[in-house]
Amino acid sequence: MSRALGKALAPLLVSAVVAVVAWELFLRAFDVNPLIGKDPAAVWEYLFTAPEAAANRTSVIDPLLVTLKDGALGFAGGMIAAVLVAVTFVLFRSVEQAFLPVAMLLRSVPLVAMTPLVTLVFGRGLTGVCVIAGIVVFFPALVTIVFGLRSVNPLAQDLVAAYGGSSFTALRKVAFPSALPSLFAAMRISVPGALIGALVAEWLATGKGVGGEILRDIGAFGYDHLWASIIVLTAVSVVLYTVLGLIEQVVLARFSD
Repeated sequence: MSRALGKALAPLLVSAVVAVVAWELFLRAFDVNPLIGKDPAAVWEYLFTAPEAAANRTSVIDPLLVTLKDGALGFAGGMIAAVLVAVTFVLFRSVEQAFLPVAMLLRSVPLVAMTPLVTLVFGRGLTGVCVIAGIVVFFPALVTIVFGLRSVNPLAQDLVAAYGGSSFTALRKVAFPSALPSLFAAMRISVPGALIGALVAEWLATGKGVGGEILRDIGAFGYDHLWASIIVLTAVSVVLYTVLGLIEQVVLARFSD
């Protein structure tokens, strides 16, 4: 376990260093006004060394918790829906042929254009935000999971059929275990997607969470708080992505025994 943890943390640390260097170089290369573009040192000071750092952290963490809750519910709903629809598509090819083009057409609609319609139907509360976050999760996860379920060895499926197993039995005994890498890949991709969906919904509809804070920060010229909120949300997203990678390693190692 410690070896797997080390293998997961090493790329995370390297990515963090590269991101900080790229952040600093970007601000310098485009000569961004320091009143607007905050560098890593300014964000660090705002969160940890300034006299009001404790209050600053609270003002960042409180809306972050709202966004994480919104994103988590959207992630769970989107993933569950993607798994159920993927299973239906694999078991009933005619359903896939009828509805997959419609799903891809809906996916092509920009999220910003879809948000007002979703909030009109589901309201500006938690349900509307979760639906928007779930939509962001659903479509990429659906394609990835369907691909994983269809990548099973045909000989294994034939063996189940030879012993009288049904298509559902083959799906449960063979397809799902072999599709676990694709399932975890869909989950890792969906974590930042769910947070982005929640962020957009909060920004355009509810005015709560990090999305609402960003809107207020821009209007109030609160760029220290804005940059700190975005950086902390990004860091949490990367950590969650890494945690899912660790869980994937443990689960796949168990199934490979």
